[in-house]
Amino acid sequence: MPKRGKRYQEVLKLVDKEKAYTPREAIELVKRTATAKFDETVEVALKLGVDARHADQQVRGTVVLPNGTGKEVRVLVFAKGEKAKEAEEAGADFVGAEDLAEKIQGGWLDFDAAVATPDMMSIVGRLGRILGPRGLMPNPKTGTVTFDVGKAVRDFKAGKVEYRTDKSAGVHVIIGKVSFTEEQLLENFKALMEAIVKARPAAAKGAYLRSVAMSATMGPGIKIAPQEVTALLAEK
Repeated sequence: MPKRGKRYQEVLKLVDKEKAYTPREAIELVKRTATAKFDETVEVALKLGVDARHADQQVRGTVVLPNGTGKEVRVLVFAKGEKAKEAEEAGADFVGAEDLAEKIQGGWLDFDAAVATPDMMSIVGRLGRILGPRGLMPNPKTGTVTFDVGKAVRDFKAGKVEYRTDKSAGVHVIIGKVSFTEEQLLENFKALMEAIVKARPAAAKGAYLRSVAMSATMGPGIKIAPQEVTALLAEK
């Protein structure tokens, strides 16, 4: 394991590795341990009590964070005619069809989210091997294959994020920037956790939230007690 720098070692002293914090305490600590010279991203890492190898236990969906992500999201839309115009008016950064597919096949990937109208999927389907591993493949389950392209674009611009389990049942999602207020980060965290808890598969057995942690880009992970997440979600 690579040796950590002096700065990291110093901020690590602020975190009790044996303790599981409340969400509010974790956010306060994340802000204190973010000492980089740039506005660090705040990420939540989860371990869920599912077997992601089974299709009926995979957890996947989207949620619009009430305070956005703090990141300018570049949205690409595969559409033609009136739907292409609708996407442009909604603020899409790139709109096209075969021309965009050719660019992507040539190695261009300068966008953060992709949306497609259903009639474009014959073109988009060819890009699965490129877009799929990067989490950029349009999918009806996440609302990115839709004729309502205007709403899809506006949602991404407003702070829509996708969550999905990896092979080890882990989930990693950005919830904002260190420059956000503690209340903004808490609101985003709560919205994310509400969506993930609601998405619990019927086939999942036992404890669902196995572990929860939060960190800034260059900071240490801070454990959050799952029962404290449940308590937060119960708050009105």
